[in-house]
Amino acid sequence: MTDHIAVIRFPGSLDHEAAGRVLREAGATTIVVSHHDHQLPQGTTGVVLPGGFSYGDHLRCGAIASRTPIMDAVRSFAEAGGPVLGICNGFQILCEAGLLPGALLSNDTQSFICKQVGLEVVDADTRWTGDAAAGSEISIPIKHHDGAWQGDPSQGRVIFRYVGENPNGAHDAIAGIANMDGNVMGLMPHPEMACEALLGSADGALVMGGVLAQGVAA
Repeated sequence: MTDHIAVIRFPGSLDHEAAGRVLREAGATTIVVSHHDHQLPQGTTGVVLPGGFSYGDHLRCGAIASRTPIMDAVRSFAEAGGPVLGICNGFQILCEAGLLPGALLSNDTQSFICKQVGLEVVDADTRWTGDAAAGSEISIPIKHHDGAWQGDPSQGRVIFRYVGENPNGAHDAIAGIANMDGNVMGLMPHPEMACEALLGSADGALVMGGVLAQGVAA
């Protein structure tokens, strides 16, 4: 079975090409889908909302993008059990759309952060952590200004926490959270930027693999 992944592009999306490349190298076919579209491509098996600055982060990060036509189709796909991954701005959009709990607020430093961070695998019983065990650690970069997740963790499933330093002031150091069913997950770190050892880490492959039926080999 070949995975067919829809990568949603909004005005201001930056990382759609990087996400698509990782998935294609894993054997999937990808198609960049416009925010104007009302339907996902026929045969879609997974959806990725990539990082960037949709609509220039006006109003609130992800707020305008969450109300574009394509998000109705993403919501229907998620409600039917399809895997949906939101990365950074994609995480913000999923929260604004009500597909994930909580909200992403400004970093407590009130500055843009770009650095490699350690993450603890908290919940290993979803598709988003590959064969990593609960309590294990992975290394993935962050690059954001509004990445402090705030909300009630009991409304979802905490997948990743920052290890050691909490870089942005997120509640309970939460870096990634899924819905209760586990098929929709958002995280602020960028796994698509950590899929090659040459770049310093290939740990992002296990996260990207969650959107595929067969996973991604690191």
